[in-house]
Amino acid sequence: MTTRAPKVTIIGAGGFVFPFRLLGDILSFPALQSAQLCLMDLDADRLNRTASATRELIAHHGLGAEVVETTDQREALAGSDVVIITFQVGGIESYRHDVEIPRRYGVDQTVGDTVGPGGVFRFLRSVRAYTSIAEDALELCPDAQFINYANPMAMATAFLNAKGLRAVGLCHSVQGTTRMLARTLDVPYDEVDFLSAGINHQAWILRFRRGDEDLYPRLRAVMAERHVRGRGADGLVVDDGDHSEAAETASDYEGGNEQVRTALMNTFGYFETESSHHASEYVPYFRKDPQTTQSYIPKRWDYYEICAAHDEQGDIDEQLARLKEELAPSVEYGASIVNSIVTGTPSVIYGNVPNATGLISNLPADACVEVPCVVDRGGVQPTAIGALPPQLAALNRTNIGVQTLAVQAALTGDRQHVHHAVALDPLTASKMTLDDIAKMTDELIEAHRDLLPESLLAQA
Repeated sequence: MTTRAPKVTIIGAGGFVFPFRLLGDILSFPALQSAQLCLMDLDADRLNRTASATRELIAHHGLGAEVVETTDQREALAGSDVVIITFQVGGIESYRHDVEIPRRYGVDQTVGDTVGPGGVFRFLRSVRAYTSIAEDALELCPDAQFINYANPMAMATAFLNAKGLRAVGLCHSVQGTTRMLARTLDVPYDEVDFLSAGINHQAWILRFRRGDEDLYPRLRAVMAERHVRGRGADGLVVDDGDHSEAAETASDYEGGNEQVRTALMNTFGYFETESSHHASEYVPYFRKDPQTTQSYIPKRWDYYEICAAHDEQGDIDEQLARLKEELAPSVEYGASIVNSIVTGTPSVIYGNVPNATGLISNLPADACVEVPCVVDRGGVQPTAIGALPPQLAALNRTNIGVQTLAVQAALTGDRQHVHHAVALDPLTASKMTLDDIAKMTDELIEAHRDLLPESLLAQA
């Protein structure tokens, strides 16, 4: 890193609230308060909304950061030290296809952005954009650290690395889950020692301790008492799915309704890092029919409906007011990575990275795994975990097969791998025949035709 002010670029800066929250995080670090913040989005109006709020925040706190807004990707990437990706290609309209088409075939996804038909096609319609970014970046900022916040995390991050970028994928499920568990046990979070590893949205809390005390026996007892299958979810806090703040109250998304994660822990021994709503999509046990689903998840939570109803300007205004009052970082890892690269001050984050060197020894080498990483001037340095408990690795592999086949479809242009990826999804396979899966996959290909890689469309 040179002595000049760092250039931090956000691609997809016009997204609702989250890019602006990241900008607030960056500006909360003194070493980054004179950075050049280059904001790029294809939608100039949405981009200007984020840029204007950022300039207002900078002026309010009297900072020296410069905001550049552009719709030109090459201008945004040129000379960047860190590039943050946070976009969804196709927006709400494409997302609607991801959830509504599978639902007609009996596959009801709560979110549909990680594996399953929704995750596969959210990734595939982003491949053109990722490829273009990689080609320009290797020319204009070959040494930049890429931070990917776009879902499906494992597929997107694996693809970006396969294209030659130095990319880490970030999520807040580890931070959110460990905080929720500490609250559940009434243990101060700063006294908790934990270790997590696995894959994004299906990582496992392998260690959860307070000093010499293993907290797992208490956790199992408390969860068994609170989260009983068939119990209702009345009185829970309404939750909009934005967990960047890791809220301190139980909601109908995380903490208040954990029948699914409790059942998984009871069977497989460890607590998973993604909410019970989301976790129910990744395995074949909980969404077999409406009655079974309701017995585990008594209050429906539909992320597509939540996204479609968002008041984007209102979200920005609310966030700006909070950041004017206190410019403090959230639990997101992105800004701490930037700060560590710029200052050399070490930090520890949980990141999604290639498993090529066997970081998790009993997961495939072509998997994208989520492990603790040390960050300093040298960038993101993953930690080798060794072997997961074999039952956890087996569960992860059911999702990894979907992820790696979707990535192979994008890298090779083999359309059959799209079919293979969807057919191997655990929830889809539990609901549909192979013939119907093929029909659904072809229908999704047609619905997303305008955004998919041309190589996948050229095949009959």
